[in-house]
Amino acid sequence: MKLGINGMGRIGKLSLWHHLARKSFDEIIVNVGRPVGKSLADLAHAVEHDSTYGRLSHFLYGYHGQRVIEELDETSGRMVIDGTPVRFLRSHRNPRDIGWRDHGVRLVVDCTGVFTDPTASADTSGGALRGHLEAGAEKVVLSAPFKIKTSGIAMPDDAVTTVMGINDEMYLPGRHTLISAASCTTTCLAYMMKPILDHYGADRVLSASMVTIHAATSSQVVLDALPTANATDLRKNRSAMNNLILTTTGAAKALRLVLPEMAEIGMMAESVRVPVAAGSLIILTLNLQSESRDNPINRTDINGIYQEAASGTCADHLVYSTAQNCSADMIGSPLAAAVIEGTETHTRTAYTRVNLDRIPGLPPVVREAIVSHTLEVPVTQAVVYGWYDNEMGSYANMLGKLTVSISDKIL
Repeated sequence: MKLGINGMGRIGKLSLWHHLARKSFDEIIVNVGRPVGKSLADLAHAVEHDSTYGRLSHFLYGYHGQRVIEELDETSGRMVIDGTPVRFLRSHRNPRDIGWRDHGVRLVVDCTGVFTDPTASADTSGGALRGHLEAGAEKVVLSAPFKIKTSGIAMPDDAVTTVMGINDEMYLPGRHTLISAASCTTTCLAYMMKPILDHYGADRVLSASMVTIHAATSSQVVLDALPTANATDLRKNRSAMNNLILTTTGAAKALRLVLPEMAEIGMMAESVRVPVAAGSLIILTLNLQSESRDNPINRTDINGIYQEAASGTCADHLVYSTAQNCSADMIGSPLAAAVIEGTETHTRTAYTRVNLDRIPGLPPVVREAIVSHTLEVPVTQAVVYGWYDNEMGSYANMLGKLTVSISDKIL
């Protein structure tokens, strides 16, 4: 089986590293879509070195690792990296022109972040995700959430969003050709919410909100720059090095695709970009209905739920930690979707007073049957912290696992 990777941004490059280490494919074809530097050697240099994760040889073999890139062929774009043939295509940016069929590629991971609309046809001006299918691929994995640009259009029947270990069973090989791996934030959030939903059920989660303290991304600028024409968010052009920048996240919307029961729960999601290269944090706030006045939900209960999940149903993807972590501790390792910072879990239970006269739609006969028109409901607010490496350690690793899983199901 050969793997195609479209795009050599952060996730594209680190996906290549992941599969080189995993040895899961016989050959990897990477479409860069343009010339790089003055020669293939310059491209090899970019593959070998990384300012966040160090050298590829050290990633593969530790401090004593030696250079692992050899046999460079300028004409074909081929090189051998740690024993795996890797061919770089440097001509076409439109997916339908890449020619996966000519290279025997049946599975492609699109890491450009550009082609995210599963409804766009292959001949869309500028390219579309379905162009990979026209170019010969049988399955396309998107390293981002789907974004349907035309409102009112439903998700196509052949498209599905999955997070490995959460809902990957929803992928049906005979039906789905476009598979979104959601986002790094959605992946972490899914592993923070699933243990709570499994334990309490959606009906006891009254509301939820999250803020991701997110590392800078390549969509930001190093120094202040002029906004483009018709730009609506001026903060995107402010220096990522010098600012905390408020932005948006679609994590709550995408979460409903992988955990459908979240549709029953009101959830808000916000994001703040901070000046670090990698390593992000989700602060999750939950309002849970307690069922006991004498023994309400407490931090021991919440931490116990995560401890049990980390050693049970979510063992391969969730880590429960009692260490005092910092974001740098998450870079590259551990290979987890989420790391729960158990020492910082907080809870507080209060009695929420509900005036029945103000509940819309409550039948008068019910209101009259209740002696007191005011109810006191014990509500526990819980705050949970979850770390994740938004690049290699969490997302590229989870994306790689999903990619291999899909590959194994291709006949």
